[in-house]
Amino acid sequence: MDRHPAQKAVNVFWEMRKQAARKQADTGKADAGGRGAVTAGQHMQGLEEVVIQEFVDAGIPRASVRRKTGIELPGYYRPAKKWDVVVVHRGILVAAIEFKSQVGPSFGNNVNNRTEEAIGSAADVWRAYEEGTFGKIRPWLGYFFVLEAAPKSTTPVKLPTTVFPVEEIFKTTSYMDRYRILCQRLVRERLYDAACFLTTASSESPDTSAILEEPEPELSFVNFAAAIAGRVAYVQALPDEGSHGGQGAFF
Repeated sequence: MDRHPAQKAVNVFWEMRKQAARKQADTGKADAGGRGAVTAGQHMQGLEEVVIQEFVDAGIPRASVRRKTGIELPGYYRPAKKWDVVVVHRGILVAAIEFKSQVGPSFGNNVNNRTEEAIGSAADVWRAYEEGTFGKIRPWLGYFFVLEAAPKSTTPVKLPTTVFPVEEIFKTTSYMDRYRILCQRLVRERLYDAACFLTTASSESPDTSAILEEPEPELSFVNFAAAIAGRVAYVQALPDEGSHGGQGAFF
């Protein structure tokens, strides 16, 4: 079986988290719940680069891909928001992608925040697009989520008491199930053009790769990469004349 294109990046994901946790432990300032590993801010970098390479392989110049700087997109409900990867080519917003992850032990703490953030970020872009902020060419949005596969993320959890009945699909679900449903619906409702949902578990041995799985074929890396290739082909097929019409100073 071929090695998963994101395997090396997932290994780096775990190693960066471990390094950050060790560093904070050595200083005696480790954050509760392993938050120090997240605040290091570099654990998703490898996965971002894997996705960036998909754009480059499809024909987008590396110079047209932005990460860390030049990643603020104007909004409608707020002035601007930083995305993790932004691709601008020939004056067109080729793509904007959010990368998110969650590692235990407190999986339930961020589910609602992640959901609201994902929906709100997309809604802001689409409303701004309707106002002509991004010109005539429809933007392309991607969502990439990595979840730790652990007993607390894969075991069904109790639903909250609600004023009206919870939708049937959410009954007897784990946090992993809920993130899968979120990613599926983000795409099916056209809030995002593509989503990738990976689950992973760290290996205790430095010589063994981290476990990497894809719980839903619809949200696989292959599907995500294919969507990127399709987007790039569409942009490359556009005529030069008029493709820049209506673009703001951001581009």
